[in-house]
Amino acid sequence: MIVRHAVEAMGTVFSFCLVASTGGAKEAIETAAAELHAVDAAFSPFRTDSLVCRVRRGELSPSSYPPDLVEVVARCEEMNVATRGWFDAWALPGGFDPSGLVKGWGTARAASCVGAAGITDFAVGGGGDVVVRGTAPHGGPWRVGIRDPRDPGAVMLVLPLTDGAVATSGSYERGAHVHDPHTGRPVTTCASVTVVGPDLGTADAYATALYAAGVGGLAWFPLGGDYHAFTVDDRLVATFSPGFDENVLS
Repeated sequence: MIVRHAVEAMGTVFSFCLVASTGGAKEAIETAAAELHAVDAAFSPFRTDSLVCRVRRGELSPSSYPPDLVEVVARCEEMNVATRGWFDAWALPGGFDPSGLVKGWGTARAASCVGAAGITDFAVGGGGDVVVRGTAPHGGPWRVGIRDPRDPGAVMLVLPLTDGAVATSGSYERGAHVHDPHTGRPVTTCASVTVVGPDLGTADAYATALYAAGVGGLAWFPLGGDYHAFTVDDRLVATFSPGFDENVLS
């Protein structure tokens, strides 16, 4: 049986598609939705009582961070090193803002809730990020469509996946919301970036960093590993990281 559901959180709509019994799917979705709302409450830069805003106001010191905040800060620091400073949660206007990692991290946690319920075939996605596991309702791999930045109703590429995560950063939903961490200015030279890999939080941070860096970021993007990327610049020219075709499309 195919069960579909939508949940509003983090300023976007998350969609669930589960191949499972109705009863098990309902409980799994409820648990996953609660996780998404908890992540939103803790890490939204727009909620005055969130952990993020409390850090910005100096109300929390590192020694008093709760476990989830410790994990997110550590992940942000790792991605800052991995991207040579192009992902920097502390360089954005307004102060500490881990949004470029948290949406993917939160979606991955919601997906883990579904998997923990014993459901093996499902997709969870929202705001350009998606996690897939197992097989799609038709019995083959999930087909993840990447939106064409020129046309909201068109797809520029379809990725067949049975176990993985896809993160896309683009200006078509929220405008020029990504800032160059070195200048503080909004990035306008990139149309979209997509990163595919095993962990959605990491893929999300890579996509944010590559969007800020532009096609030049592929020079520091890890090659021969588990993550693969392609960028679309402001002239709508697509550039793929080496090995993208054989590792993602085959």
